[in-house]
Amino acid sequence: MKQTINFSQFCDAFVSMNRNSNFTYEGKQVLFDYLERYEEDTGEQIELDIIALCCEYHELSIDDVLDSYYTKEEKKEILELSLEDQKNTIENYLQDRTSFCGWTDKDNAVFSQF
Repeated sequence: MKQTINFSQFCDAFVSMNRNSNFTYEGKQVLFDYLERYEEDTGEQIELDIIALCCEYHELSIDDVLDSYYTKEEKKEILELSLEDQKNTIENYLQDRTSFCGWTDKDNAVFSQF
């Protein structure tokens, strides 16, 4: 038996599992929207497992993505770009390697870890 939840219940589940700090509020919204689109696109229902979501998905700032996945030279080149070009470069990189969920209003990337 599956139960449909709204965004507020989704956030509450993070709190109840002591995982509220794994994502910002905006990051949770991006992840929630992504998971809803996934369900709609595939027709597959997802079981809400906060621990699994926290293990599979990540929210990082642009600097943290650059530090984690790019060389120092690549990071320097990317940081010389406009913010929109930085985001496009990072988004394309992540989409080529994993599931990219989206950007928060504070320019954090939400994606499946790899």
